[in-house]
Amino acid sequence: MKLDILIIRIAFVGMLILLAYLLNPFERTQRFGLGSLGDEQTRRLLSAGLGAAVALLIIGFEMRVRRASLKTLIGAAVGSILGIIGAFLIGVLISIQKEAAVSAEMQTFLTISLAFFMGYVVLIVFAAKGDYLDLSALGGIFSDKNIKRDYKILDTSVIIDGRIADVAETGFLGGTLIIPHFILAELQQVADSPDSSKRQRGRRGLDMLQRLRNNSKLDIQIVETDFPTVKEVDLKLIELGTQLDAVIVTNDFNLNKVSQLRGVEVLNINELANALKPVVLPGEAMRVFVLKEGKEYNQGVAYLDDGTMVVIDNARRLIGKTADIAVTSVLQTTAGKMIFGRLWEDKEDANGGSESSFGIHDSRSLGFRKATRELRQTTIIEEIE
Repeated sequence: MKLDILIIRIAFVGMLILLAYLLNPFERTQRFGLGSLGDEQTRRLLSAGLGAAVALLIIGFEMRVRRASLKTLIGAAVGSILGIIGAFLIGVLISIQKEAAVSAEMQTFLTISLAFFMGYVVLIVFAAKGDYLDLSALGGIFSDKNIKRDYKILDTSVIIDGRIADVAETGFLGGTLIIPHFILAELQQVADSPDSSKRQRGRRGLDMLQRLRNNSKLDIQIVETDFPTVKEVDLKLIELGTQLDAVIVTNDFNLNKVSQLRGVEVLNINELANALKPVVLPGEAMRVFVLKEGKEYNQGVAYLDDGTMVVIDNARRLIGKTADIAVTSVLQTTAGKMIFGRLWEDKEDANGGSESSFGIHDSRSLGFRKATRELRQTTIIEEIE
Protein backbone atom coordinates (compact mmCIF):
# COMPACT_ATOMS: atom_id res chain seq x y z
CA MET A 1 0.00 0.00 0.00
CA LYS A 2 2.80 2.44 0.89
CA LEU A 3 4.68 1.60 -2.32
CA ASP A 4 1.54 2.24 -4.41
CA ILE A 5 1.01 5.62 -2.76
CA LEU A 6 4.67 6.53 -3.35
CA ILE A 7 4.37 5.63 -7.05
CA ILE A 8 1.19 7.70 -7.38
CA ARG A 9 2.86 10.70 -5.72
CA ILE A 10 5.92 10.48 -7.97
CA ALA A 11 3.67 10.23 -11.04
CA PHE A 12 1.65 13.23 -9.84
CA VAL A 13 4.78 15.36 -9.38
CA GLY A 14 6.10 14.30 -12.77
CA MET A 15 2.83 15.12 -14.54
CA LEU A 16 2.62 18.56 -12.91
CA ILE A 17 6.25 19.33 -13.83
CA LEU A 18 5.62 18.24 -17.43
CA LEU A 19 2.40 20.27 -17.62
CA ALA A 20 4.14 23.39 -16.31
CA TYR A 21 7.02 22.85 -18.76
CA LEU A 22 4.68 22.55 -21.75
CA LEU A 23 2.31 25.39 -20.81
CA ASN A 24 5.18 27.65 -19.71
CA PRO A 25 3.25 30.09 -17.45
CA PHE A 26 6.34 32.35 -17.33
CA GLU A 27 6.37 32.78 -21.13
CA ARG A 28 5.07 36.37 -21.14
CA THR A 29 5.72 37.33 -17.51
CA GLN A 30 7.77 40.51 -17.18
CA ARG A 31 7.66 40.73 -13.36
CA PHE A 32 10.03 39.33 -10.72
CA GLY A 33 13.02 40.17 -12.91
CA LEU A 34 11.95 37.77 -15.67
CA GLY A 35 11.76 40.50 -18.33
CA SER A 36 15.49 40.25 -18.95
CA LEU A 37 15.22 36.53 -19.72
CA GLY A 38 14.83 36.20 -23.43
CA ASP A 39 15.64 32.51 -23.64
CA GLU A 40 12.44 30.44 -23.90
CA GLN A 41 14.15 27.31 -22.62
CA THR A 42 15.14 29.07 -19.38
CA ARG A 43 11.56 30.19 -18.86
CA ARG A 44 10.32 26.65 -19.41
CA LEU A 45 12.76 25.32 -16.80
CA LEU A 46 11.58 27.96 -14.32
CA SER A 47 7.99 26.93 -15.07
CA ALA A 48 8.91 23.30 -14.43
CA GLY A 49 10.46 24.31 -11.07
CA LEU A 50 7.25 26.15 -10.19
CA GLY A 51 5.26 23.01 -11.05
CA ALA A 52 7.51 20.90 -8.82
CA ALA A 53 7.10 23.33 -5.89
CA VAL A 54 3.32 23.38 -6.27
CA ALA A 55 3.24 19.56 -6.48
CA LEU A 56 5.28 19.20 -3.28
CA LEU A 57 3.01 21.66 -1.46
CA ILE A 58 -0.05 19.69 -2.57
CA ILE A 59 1.49 16.39 -1.42
CA GLY A 60 2.39 17.93 1.95
CA PHE A 61 -1.18 19.15 2.34
CA GLU A 62 -2.49 15.70 1.35
CA MET A 63 -0.28 13.95 3.94
CA ARG A 64 -1.61 16.25 6.66
CA VAL A 65 -5.23 15.82 5.59
CA ARG A 66 -4.88 12.01 5.66
CA ARG A 67 -4.27 12.18 9.42
CA ALA A 68 -7.34 14.33 10.07
CA SER A 69 -10.60 12.79 11.23
CA LEU A 70 -13.71 12.77 9.09
CA LYS A 71 -15.43 15.29 11.36
CA THR A 72 -12.47 17.66 11.06
CA LEU A 73 -12.55 17.44 7.26
CA ILE A 74 -16.29 18.09 7.14
CA GLY A 75 -15.93 21.04 9.53
CA ALA A 76 -13.06 22.49 7.46
CA ALA A 77 -15.01 22.12 4.20
CA VAL A 78 -18.13 23.77 5.63
CA GLY A 79 -16.04 26.51 7.21
CA SER A 80 -14.16 27.29 4.00
CA ILE A 81 -17.40 27.51 2.00
CA LEU A 82 -19.01 29.82 4.57
CA GLY A 83 -15.85 31.92 4.72
CA ILE A 84 -15.74 32.38 0.95
CA ILE A 85 -19.44 33.27 0.84
CA GLY A 86 -19.00 35.81 3.65
CA ALA A 87 -15.95 37.34 1.95
CA PHE A 88 -17.87 37.58 -1.36
CA LEU A 89 -20.81 39.40 0.25
CA ILE A 90 -18.55 41.87 2.03
CA GLY A 91 -16.56 42.33 -1.20
CA VAL A 92 -19.78 43.23 -3.02
CA LEU A 93 -20.48 45.92 -0.43
CA ILE A 94 -16.98 47.31 -0.91
CA SER A 95 -17.13 47.24 -4.71
CA ILE A 96 -20.33 49.30 -4.89
CA GLN A 97 -18.69 52.16 -3.06
CA LYS A 98 -17.85 55.20 -5.13
CA GLU A 99 -14.29 55.44 -6.36
CA ALA A 100 -14.00 58.87 -4.73
CA ALA A 101 -14.56 57.26 -1.32
CA VAL A 102 -12.47 54.14 -1.89
CA SER A 103 -9.96 53.86 -4.73
CA ALA A 104 -10.09 50.91 -7.13
CA GLU A 105 -6.74 49.59 -5.92
CA MET A 106 -7.88 49.75 -2.29
CA GLN A 107 -11.16 47.98 -3.18
CA THR A 108 -9.23 45.14 -4.85
CA PHE A 109 -6.85 44.85 -1.92
CA LEU A 110 -9.65 44.83 0.68
CA THR A 111 -11.65 42.25 -1.28
CA ILE A 112 -8.69 39.85 -1.59
CA SER A 113 -7.67 40.40 2.04
CA LEU A 114 -11.19 39.70 3.28
CA ALA A 115 -11.36 36.54 1.16
CA PHE A 116 -8.15 35.27 2.76
CA PHE A 117 -9.23 36.37 6.23
CA MET A 118 -12.71 34.88 6.17
CA GLY A 119 -11.62 31.70 4.41
CA TYR A 120 -8.70 31.07 6.78
CA VAL A 121 -10.34 32.00 10.10
CA VAL A 122 -13.64 30.22 9.51
CA LEU A 123 -11.85 27.14 8.14
CA ILE A 124 -9.60 26.88 11.21
CA VAL A 125 -12.48 27.44 13.66
CA PHE A 126 -14.77 24.87 12.02
CA ALA A 127 -11.93 22.34 11.73
CA ALA A 128 -11.13 22.74 15.45
CA LYS A 129 -14.78 22.31 16.42
CA GLY A 130 -15.44 19.49 13.95
CA ASP A 131 -15.33 16.84 16.68
CA TYR A 132 -18.56 18.26 18.09
CA LEU A 133 -20.50 17.45 14.92
CA ASP A 134 -23.15 14.78 15.29
CA LEU A 135 -22.82 12.74 12.11
CA SER A 136 -25.49 10.31 13.28
CA ALA A 137 -28.08 12.94 12.30
CA LEU A 138 -27.15 12.26 8.65
CA GLY A 139 -28.35 8.68 8.92
CA GLY A 140 -24.93 7.14 9.39
CA ILE A 141 -23.74 8.07 5.87
CA PHE A 142 -20.53 9.65 7.12
CA SER A 143 -20.13 7.65 10.31
CA ASP A 144 -16.96 5.60 10.74
CA LYS A 145 -17.91 2.66 12.89
CA ASN A 146 -14.37 1.27 12.99
CA ILE A 147 -12.96 4.29 14.84
CA LYS A 148 -13.76 4.76 18.50
CA ARG A 149 -12.57 7.87 20.24
CA ASP A 150 -10.26 7.18 23.15
CA TYR A 151 -10.06 10.35 25.21
CA LYS A 152 -8.65 10.50 28.74
CA ILE A 153 -9.07 13.72 30.74
CA LEU A 154 -6.39 14.39 33.35
CA ASP A 155 -7.39 15.75 36.75
CA THR A 156 -5.28 18.16 38.81
CA SER A 157 -4.58 15.55 41.50
CA VAL A 158 -3.22 12.97 39.06
CA ILE A 159 -0.99 15.57 37.36
CA ILE A 160 0.53 16.72 40.67
CA ASP A 161 0.94 13.10 41.78
CA GLY A 162 3.34 12.52 38.89
CA ARG A 163 2.91 8.78 38.48
CA ILE A 164 0.78 9.38 35.40
CA ALA A 165 3.95 10.38 33.52
CA ASP A 166 5.65 7.08 34.37
CA VAL A 167 2.56 5.07 33.40
CA ALA A 168 2.21 6.96 30.11
CA GLU A 169 5.88 6.51 29.21
CA THR A 170 5.60 2.74 29.61
CA GLY A 171 2.91 2.68 26.92
CA PHE A 172 0.10 1.36 29.13
CA LEU A 173 -1.90 4.60 28.80
CA GLY A 174 -3.07 4.92 25.20
CA GLY A 175 -5.38 7.26 23.40
CA THR A 176 -5.48 11.04 23.53
CA LEU A 177 -4.71 12.76 26.84
CA ILE A 178 -6.97 15.78 27.27
CA ILE A 179 -5.86 18.64 29.52
CA PRO A 180 -8.66 21.21 29.96
CA HIS A 181 -7.74 24.87 30.17
CA PHE A 182 -9.48 25.24 33.53
CA ILE A 183 -7.18 22.50 34.92
CA LEU A 184 -4.17 24.51 33.74
CA ALA A 185 -5.61 27.59 35.43
CA GLU A 186 -6.06 25.65 38.68
CA LEU A 187 -2.48 24.37 38.49
CA GLN A 188 -1.22 27.92 37.90
CA GLN A 189 -3.22 29.13 40.89
CA VAL A 190 -1.72 26.42 43.11
CA ALA A 191 1.80 27.20 41.82
CA ASP A 192 1.31 30.88 42.75
CA SER A 193 -0.05 30.09 46.22
CA PRO A 194 1.59 31.89 49.18
CA ASP A 195 1.75 28.53 50.97
CA SER A 196 5.16 27.01 50.22
CA SER A 197 3.90 23.41 50.24
CA LYS A 198 1.05 24.19 47.82
CA ARG A 199 3.40 26.23 45.66
CA GLN A 200 5.81 23.30 45.44
CA ARG A 201 3.00 20.88 44.51
CA GLY A 202 1.74 23.26 41.81
CA ARG A 203 5.18 23.62 40.28
CA ARG A 204 5.61 19.86 40.37
CA GLY A 205 2.34 19.53 38.44
CA LEU A 206 3.54 22.00 35.79
CA ASP A 207 6.81 20.06 35.49
CA MET A 208 4.84 16.83 35.01
CA LEU A 209 2.80 18.46 32.24
CA GLN A 210 5.96 19.59 30.51
CA ARG A 211 7.33 16.06 30.81
CA LEU A 212 4.19 14.66 29.22
CA ARG A 213 4.28 17.15 26.35
CA ASN A 214 7.95 16.41 25.66
CA ASN A 215 7.09 12.74 25.08
CA SER A 216 6.69 12.42 21.31
CA LYS A 217 4.83 9.10 21.68
CA LEU A 218 1.92 10.73 23.53
CA ASP A 219 -0.97 12.61 21.96
CA ILE A 220 -1.56 15.59 24.26
CA GLN A 221 -4.35 18.06 23.57
CA ILE A 222 -5.21 21.20 25.52
CA VAL A 223 -8.88 22.08 25.05
CA GLU A 224 -10.37 25.51 25.64
CA THR A 225 -13.86 24.16 26.41
CA ASP A 226 -15.26 25.66 29.60
CA PHE A 227 -18.56 25.70 31.43
CA PRO A 228 -19.05 29.21 32.88
CA THR A 229 -22.27 28.23 34.65
CA VAL A 230 -20.46 25.46 36.57
CA LYS A 231 -18.22 26.71 39.39
CA GLU A 232 -16.71 23.47 40.74
CA VAL A 233 -13.72 22.13 38.80
CA ASP A 234 -14.75 18.53 39.51
CA LEU A 235 -18.19 19.15 38.02
CA LYS A 236 -16.58 20.78 34.97
CA LEU A 237 -14.50 17.63 34.48
CA ILE A 238 -17.63 15.48 34.63
CA GLU A 239 -19.43 17.72 32.13
CA LEU A 240 -16.47 17.60 29.75
CA GLY A 241 -16.22 13.82 30.15
CA THR A 242 -19.91 13.50 29.29
CA GLN A 243 -19.57 15.80 26.28
CA LEU A 244 -16.50 14.05 24.81
CA ASP A 245 -17.48 10.55 25.97
CA ALA A 246 -14.09 10.47 27.69
CA VAL A 247 -12.53 8.75 30.69
CA ILE A 248 -11.42 10.84 33.68
CA VAL A 249 -8.03 9.95 35.14
CA THR A 250 -7.83 10.99 38.80
CA ASN A 251 -6.64 10.20 42.31
CA ASP A 252 -9.56 11.99 43.97
CA PHE A 253 -11.79 9.50 45.78
CA ASN A 254 -14.80 11.83 45.86
CA LEU A 255 -14.51 12.70 42.16
CA ASN A 256 -14.27 8.98 41.46
CA LYS A 257 -17.58 8.27 43.20
CA VAL A 258 -19.45 11.28 41.78
CA SER A 259 -18.28 10.49 38.25
CA GLN A 260 -19.49 6.91 38.53
CA LEU A 261 -22.87 8.16 39.73
CA ARG A 262 -23.06 10.48 36.70
CA GLY A 263 -22.19 7.62 34.33
CA VAL A 264 -18.66 8.83 33.48
CA GLU A 265 -15.93 6.19 33.44
CA VAL A 266 -12.97 6.80 35.76
CA LEU A 267 -9.41 5.49 35.93
CA ASN A 268 -7.90 5.78 39.41
CA ILE A 269 -4.11 5.64 39.65
CA ASN A 270 -4.32 4.55 43.30
CA GLU A 271 -6.45 1.57 42.34
CA LEU A 272 -3.90 0.69 39.66
CA ALA A 273 -1.08 0.88 42.20
CA ASN A 274 -2.99 -1.34 44.62
CA ALA A 275 -3.66 -3.88 41.89
CA LEU A 276 0.05 -4.07 41.07
CA LYS A 277 1.17 -4.66 44.66
CA PRO A 278 2.49 -8.15 45.35
CA VAL A 279 -0.04 -10.60 46.76
CA VAL A 280 0.54 -11.51 50.41
CA LEU A 281 -1.26 -14.50 51.89
CA PRO A 282 -1.87 -15.27 55.57
CA GLY A 283 0.84 -17.52 56.95
CA GLU A 284 3.63 -16.14 54.78
CA ALA A 285 6.83 -14.85 56.36
CA MET A 286 8.41 -11.51 55.61
CA ARG A 287 11.16 -9.32 56.97
CA VAL A 288 10.31 -5.71 57.81
CA PHE A 289 11.84 -2.74 59.58
CA VAL A 290 9.74 -1.67 62.56
CA LEU A 291 9.50 2.08 62.18
CA LYS A 292 7.16 3.36 64.88
CA GLU A 293 4.63 2.48 67.55
CA GLY A 294 1.12 1.44 66.58
CA LYS A 295 -2.17 2.79 67.88
CA GLU A 296 -2.96 -0.28 69.96
CA TYR A 297 -1.01 -1.44 72.99
CA ASN A 298 2.44 -2.94 72.27
CA GLN A 299 2.00 -2.73 68.50
CA GLY A 300 4.72 -1.84 66.00
CA VAL A 301 4.25 -0.40 62.52
CA ALA A 302 6.38 -1.07 59.45
CA TYR A 303 6.07 -0.21 55.77
CA LEU A 304 6.86 -2.18 52.65
CA ASP A 305 8.73 -0.68 49.72
CA ASP A 306 5.45 0.12 47.94
CA GLY A 307 4.10 1.99 50.98
CA THR A 308 1.86 -0.78 52.34
CA MET A 309 1.40 -0.51 56.11
CA VAL A 310 2.26 -3.54 58.23
CA VAL A 311 0.89 -3.69 61.79
CA ILE A 312 2.76 -6.11 64.07
CA ASP A 313 1.60 -7.35 67.48
CA ASN A 314 4.05 -7.26 70.41
CA ALA A 315 6.66 -5.41 68.33
CA ARG A 316 6.97 -2.18 70.27
CA ARG A 317 10.26 -3.28 71.79
CA LEU A 318 11.70 -3.77 68.26
CA ILE A 319 11.18 -0.20 67.05
CA GLY A 320 14.22 0.77 64.97
CA LYS A 321 15.12 -2.87 64.27
CA THR A 322 14.46 -5.46 61.59
CA ALA A 323 12.08 -8.27 62.51
CA ASP A 324 10.78 -11.48 60.94
CA ILE A 325 7.02 -11.70 61.07
CA ALA A 326 4.26 -14.07 60.03
CA VAL A 327 1.26 -12.58 58.22
CA THR A 328 -1.98 -13.23 60.04
CA SER A 329 -4.44 -11.30 57.87
CA VAL A 330 -4.66 -8.82 55.00
CA LEU A 331 -7.22 -6.01 54.94
CA GLN A 332 -8.11 -4.30 51.67
CA THR A 333 -9.46 -0.76 52.09
CA THR A 334 -10.32 2.02 49.66
CA ALA A 335 -7.13 3.81 50.67
CA GLY A 336 -4.95 0.76 50.06
CA LYS A 337 -3.92 -2.52 51.62
CA MET A 338 -3.03 -3.16 55.28
CA ILE A 339 -1.15 -6.23 56.50
CA PHE A 340 -1.43 -7.55 60.05
CA GLY A 341 1.11 -9.92 61.47
CA ARG A 342 2.93 -11.14 64.57
CA LEU A 343 6.52 -11.84 65.37
CA TRP A 344 7.80 -15.12 64.06
CA GLU A 345 9.02 -16.10 67.55
CA ASP A 346 5.53 -15.60 68.96
CA LYS A 347 4.12 -17.76 66.20
CA GLU A 348 6.53 -20.60 66.97
CA ASP A 349 5.79 -20.33 70.69
CA ALA A 350 2.08 -20.48 70.01
CA ASN A 351 2.62 -23.64 67.98
CA GLY A 352 4.77 -25.09 70.78
CA GLY A 353 7.42 -26.09 68.30
CA SER A 354 5.20 -28.96 67.19
CA GLU A 355 4.88 -29.58 63.50
CA SER A 356 1.51 -31.22 63.98
CA SER A 357 -0.02 -28.05 65.42
CA PHE A 358 0.18 -26.07 62.17
CA GLY A 359 -2.88 -23.90 61.68
CA ILE A 360 -4.54 -23.30 58.40
CA HIS A 361 -2.95 -19.83 58.12
CA ASP A 362 0.58 -21.00 58.99
CA SER A 363 3.41 -21.89 56.67
CA ARG A 364 2.51 -24.53 54.20
CA SER A 365 5.44 -26.92 54.61
CA LEU A 366 8.35 -27.84 56.84
CA GLY A 367 10.67 -26.76 54.04
CA PHE A 368 9.24 -23.26 54.26
CA ARG A 369 9.98 -23.09 58.00
CA LYS A 370 13.47 -24.40 57.43
CA ALA A 371 14.13 -21.80 54.74
CA THR A 372 12.88 -19.07 57.06
CA ARG A 373 15.19 -20.19 59.87
CA GLU A 374 18.14 -20.21 57.47
CA LEU A 375 17.21 -16.72 56.32
CA ARG A 376 17.15 -15.49 59.93
CA GLN A 377 20.49 -17.13 60.69
CA THR A 378 22.05 -15.53 57.61
CA THR A 379 20.80 -12.12 58.71
CA ILE A 380 22.25 -12.59 62.20
CA ILE A 381 25.63 -13.54 60.72
CA GLU A 382 25.59 -10.49 58.45
CA GLU A 383 24.76 -8.21 61.39
CA ILE A 384 27.65 -9.69 63.42
CA GLU A 385 30.08 -9.24 60.54
